Amino acid sequence: MSGKKAASRIWALGIVSCGLLAAAAAVVPLSAQDNGHQGHSPSQLVEDVRNATRVYLDVNNAGPAGYGPAFGCVTGPDHGAMGIHYVNGTLVGDGKIEKETPEALIYEPAGGGKLRLVGVEYIVDAQTWLKNNNNVPPQLDGQAFQLVASPNRFGLDPFFELHVWAWRDNPQGAFVDWNNNVTCERQ
Repeated sequence: MSGKKAASRIWALGIVSCGLLAAAAAVVPLSAQDNGHQGHSPSQLVEDVRNATRVYLDVNNAGPAGYGPAFGCVTGPDHGAMGIHYVNGTLVGDGKIEKETPEALIYEPAGGGKLRLVGVEYIVDAQTWLKNNNNVPPQLDGQAFQLVASPNRFGLDPFFELHVWAWRDNPQGAFVDWNNNVTCERQ
């Protein structure tokens, strides 16, 4: 694949995450939810994500780490929102999932031009992941990733994604795409 085509694909995968997450500068406690997953504590994964992303509570730290806004604020099709996705194209294209380095940070507009970190999104190309991991779909601490098949609204090859609402409680669960507690109305 040519360098230009690879860069376009990485950018496109980064853009995908914009259709998938959001963020908060004030810490809002999460309730302990198991979302139907057995054997692992979702609250531990949320806590680990908080520890890994605490530096990004200040959005000014996102750019130097390779993250940049991909779209405007993403609202839900019928409820909730994700917010503004700051995507790291290098991480999107590396074929890895590492808890300490999510592919996207999600921010919520807080008014007056301020942004609050509310969550993260992990994203990986399905073909690359399956080829390198014995055809086993990804999980992170027992949380299964969702497959976004092709064709999809993004025009991309299939990919896996997982949202973690580490900085904003989500009434539907800490790993659900849309969050009713996130809004784009304070831009």
